[in-house]
Amino acid sequence: MLIQRPQLLARVDGGLRQSPAVALLGPRQCGKSTLARMIARGRAATIFDLEDPRDLARLGNPLLALGPLRGLIVIDEVQRRPDLMPLLRVLADRRPIRARFLLLGSASSDLVKHTSESLAGRLHFVDMGGFTLSEVGAVKQDRLWLRGGFPPSFLAQSDAVSAAWRENFVRTFLERDLPQLGIRTPAHTLRRFWTMLAHYHGQVWNASALGSSLGVAHTTARGYLDVLCGALVARQLPPWFGNLGKRIVKAPKVYVRDTGLLHTLLGLSTRDALLSHPKLGASWEGFALEQVLNACGDREAYFYGTHGGAELDLLLIRNGRRYGFEFKCSDAPTMTKSMHIARADLQLERLWVIHPGRIRYPLEEGVECLGLNELDEVAAIVSRRRKRLVNSSSTPRTSG
Repeated sequence: MLIQRPQLLARVDGGLRQSPAVALLGPRQCGKSTLARMIARGRAATIFDLEDPRDLARLGNPLLALGPLRGLIVIDEVQRRPDLMPLLRVLADRRPIRARFLLLGSASSDLVKHTSESLAGRLHFVDMGGFTLSEVGAVKQDRLWLRGGFPPSFLAQSDAVSAAWRENFVRTFLERDLPQLGIRTPAHTLRRFWTMLAHYHGQVWNASALGSSLGVAHTTARGYLDVLCGALVARQLPPWFGNLGKRIVKAPKVYVRDTGLLHTLLGLSTRDALLSHPKLGASWEGFALEQVLNACGDREAYFYGTHGGAELDLLLIRNGRRYGFEFKCSDAPTMTKSMHIARADLQLERLWVIHPGRIRYPLEEGVECLGLNELDEVAAIVSRRRKRLVNSSSTPRTSG
């Protein structure tokens, strides 16, 4: 079953039009190679898979192999050959441009550093995760929430097969993928940390507490978090704080980005087990958060919290306007005192309360309760001012 991913395709196509090279970064098995084949279809393209010994041999003399090529050059698992980056800079600087490069890799700080330094000003980054709700359809929301977005997990024949695949993925990711990215922390240590992080999912980061539980310094725990975030399997949502005369929470909230992996780390393999688990609400918050960020973009995205107890799960700032999101795992959410305080503190343009159902209704002026199936409309509202400015700037002027 092939699921189309038009938004990602558009982002990569746009990057290739603007820059001589695009780096498509994401965890293993999230669908990077499949997407690259879709992009290469109908083009003059050459593909190198650096996990294939034959392709590695072809690149024994990279200048001889890559120099004469034209069109699109796809290099999969590029993190295996960081030494290619200086050569790619030379090839990308040829004028006229003879070839464009699509580099596929597992995200890591070293890979990003090598590519950024060698291809500065020539490279467009695109982060990629698993399937999103807009790609699989709203009718499959429950399956996507339980199994997560990794294609082999989401498309598995049963929940049991999906759970087995995810367990194997976690083990392979820790024992093989991270060491290939230069991470030398023992797999069992990172497994313990990742499992503990799953229990902190949706909470404010406390390095001292996690470090104490693991028996390591808070700086070491911070380093473990950076590893998982750099590999795009965990997310830090930074706090927003301003001069409001209140004591503002200034530590980030942490999430496991894929809820399928979250449920594996929590030992949940069925919907019934999820619905009866204490982390149900946090799981929904993380799932809905990722869908909103995919629809609206993750730039200028924050959470808001005060030591007095007021909170807002997600704050998006677009062109100076502030939009708020609350995620409630409830059939009929209602307005809360915390929402009133956050709305007044932040002077929100709009506030949406996202719940698992399909019912849509207003809570009060400027506050609306709706399901994830309405995110296209929400994204249009959040980006409307930018579009208006673009349209107005592109309107031909007439002289008097």
